[in-house]
Amino acid sequence: MSWLTRARAALRGVREWWDSASGPVRWSVYLLLIVGAVLLPADAVGNVMSPDSNWADLLFFPIGGYILLAIGLNVVVGQAGLLDLGYVAFFAIGGYTMAILGEKVGWSFWEILPVGIVVAALSGVILGAPTLRLRGDYLAIVTLGFGEIIRITARNTPAIGGPNGISGIPHPPTLTDWSIPDVEPFTSLGLGGLAPFEYGVLDARPYYYLMLAAIIVAIVFVVRLNRSRVGRAWAAIREDEDAAELMGVPTFKFKLAAFAIGAAIGGSAGVLYGAQVTSLNPAHFEFMVSALILAAVVLGGAGNLPGVILGAFIVAWLPERFRELKDYRMLFFGLALVLMMALRPEGLLPSRRRKAELEEGTGGMGGLGAGVAGPDGDPHEVKAEVAG
Repeated sequence: MSWLTRARAALRGVREWWDSASGPVRWSVYLLLIVGAVLLPADAVGNVMSPDSNWADLLFFPIGGYILLAIGLNVVVGQAGLLDLGYVAFFAIGGYTMAILGEKVGWSFWEILPVGIVVAALSGVILGAPTLRLRGDYLAIVTLGFGEIIRITARNTPAIGGPNGISGIPHPPTLTDWSIPDVEPFTSLGLGGLAPFEYGVLDARPYYYLMLAAIIVAIVFVVRLNRSRVGRAWAAIREDEDAAELMGVPTFKFKLAAFAIGAAIGGSAGVLYGAQVTSLNPAHFEFMVSALILAAVVLGGAGNLPGVILGAFIVAWLPERFRELKDYRMLFFGLALVLMMALRPEGLLPSRRRKAELEEGTGGMGGLGAGVAGPDGDPHEVKAEVAG
């Protein structure tokens, strides 16, 4: 038995145990995961995970930021089966909302955060309303164009700094001066004396905890949605949009909701990012960010939230961990992605539904899976593409 077969058997065993676990056991696991995430900025962890970079900075962005963005994109791609190649646009909208209202209008972070989420959600509706009747490659091209329009507009608008962007964005106001006691075990972990709610320039750990809180809220929100009528509608649309519409599912409305929700989560990530970096310019929102977030979703297992989080962590962390390889690190990173997709195309932690769809030849993401070879080696056409 190869190591890959053993790993898959172990994963099946863990899933079977999790499916049969009681409520208190599951909540205990959730609590342990949160405690582990809180302790993640410890120096002992950083010395192993990122010896050549500031671990706290990496935890906030790209790691934390990519995870939050991947959760939002997973709503669009993994749950509703809609290919969005311009997701970075909503990240940019959230960031520029923070920059404009914070630096030019003088609002505080806590006032801007809900506004940035709403503005990004409205942008998702504006993009989706005229375009969501398109499918597959056509929708991908339109969303790609939207992402580039936002970036180029920001670069060519002097009122928001043009190519130089906006600087002087205010930090979130300090909530309390309380700090973690400088006693064991916190001292050994490097967390002694940390003020987790004091947002300054030098220490990125308070921003990481702010990002962690946003990630937890997004996870709870998305999981609740996925278990509701909305989530079932998204699954039906992803598997066969025409059949779902014939069965009475208002597909356009639910696709528009997926775009708005995904955009809102992306906008929240942009607001948090802008508040920490204090200076934004269009170069922060290149197409490559959209490509990396999409790679994270597919690598981890589209439609499965734990897999998506794992994929985003790997995509954000690996290039930084091997920074000593300099220019070659991206070459090895790309090679690792190619090998992963060749050996495990369903992702690291795929959802059972997506894995079954992939074995049937649909690719597990609705129209995105067209032409994927099934078990017999012949590519099957996605039903949703037939109508097109």
